[in-house]
Amino acid sequence: MNDTGPTASPVTVRRDGDVAVIDLDDGKANALGHVAIAALLAALDAVDADGADAVVLAGRPGRFSAGFDLKVMQSGPEEARRMLAAGVDLFLRTYMFPRPVVAACTGHAIAAGAIILMSTDLRVGAAGDFRIGLPEVTIGMPLPFFATELARDRISKRHLSQVFLGRMYDPEAATDAGFLDQVVDADAVVDAAVDRARTLTGVSRGGLRRTRVTSRGAVAEAIRAGLDDDLSHFSVEG
Repeated sequence: MNDTGPTASPVTVRRDGDVAVIDLDDGKANALGHVAIAALLAALDAVDADGADAVVLAGRPGRFSAGFDLKVMQSGPEEARRMLAAGVDLFLRTYMFPRPVVAACTGHAIAAGAIILMSTDLRVGAAGDFRIGLPEVTIGMPLPFFATELARDRISKRHLSQVFLGRMYDPEAATDAGFLDQVVDADAVVDAAVDRARTLTGVSRGGLRRTRVTSRGAVAEAIRAGLDDDLSHFSVEG
């Protein structure tokens, strides 16, 4: 399931017993551009077909994801909107995935990186001087509807206003806010996430699939229904 072609994929998949570990590592900031998003979607499809009982989604040391690729964002509204639409596919694929998904937040999780955290079931974060949050409104961008809806579902109501105003959190504060569930030493974060995933391998597949619909289906449907309007409001102020 690993990429062995002439151009290495930023995403690799490995098995640790009944747990599939999806690693995102572009050697830089783990930005979500067309290639990374497509590779993550393909990895989730492969894991689904392969039959793993739980999934860990891990970043590279110090960088879970810095968010959407700014080069694509600044290349023009049409290309940026195409990337955002693909990103929504990734978020909702993760959010509705028919296996438990645990994030190993290995460092900074900014903007779309934080949205991935909100799309997973459990989030194990690395201790350290890292930033987690949705800074869009502080850098001249609106916070998209898909982000606010996932935040309403996953973030503590005590923190929603601060999150929507662009507050960035350290890992401990991110746990109180709801971006993370647990913080461990940085060198143990992936192993801790795999351990948490192992505790979820007995979850009923049929039961979880139906529970995804009953617990998250309305949010996913609202995001899909509002996507065209959401993207029409997208802009980046120079």
